[in-house]
Amino acid sequence: MSTPFRILGLDPGLRRTGWGVIESCDHHLRHIASGVVSPDNRLEMPARLNLLYEGITSLVDAWSPDEAAVEEIFVSKNPLSTLRLGQARGVVLLAPARASLTVYEYAANVIKKSVVGAGHADKSQMQAMVRMLLPTADPQSIDAADALAVAICHAHHTATQRAWQHQKATAG
Repeated sequence: MSTPFRILGLDPGLRRTGWGVIESCDHHLRHIASGVVSPDNRLEMPARLNLLYEGITSLVDAWSPDEAAVEEIFVSKNPLSTLRLGQARGVVLLAPARASLTVYEYAANVIKKSVVGAGHADKSQMQAMVRMLLPTADPQSIDAADALAVAICHAHHTATQRAWQHQKATAG
């Protein structure tokens, strides 16, 4: 039996950054915790980004993940919205990296295909599969469910990589 591997999944957003922590062991997934970091929208941008950083840092400290996985952003038609989301995403990437975690990034369609089996799944399909794969999870928001989906995606990709490495090592 392998050692459990803890993953922090993050769905970046300036208003709400979803987070989810799961453990993966021998192709079995276990929900640990999930939620949302929500900086006060009335604050100035630097203060909001600082609160987001502190929130992610406290999650890393509290849950001791082995790796982090972050959803890549899509480009919005509104350049200002895209810029602000990019700033939030930078903080979301920085916080686990500063804690010496390896941070992986996945495109939304890769996450959907990994979790649901279709790259264009809708939010309700994603939530249903997250609940099926993690029966003890009850994410209180779509952002937390999306973050758990990011973690599940990473668990699947990591398991595949480890299987290939094992196969190469034993065939060699």
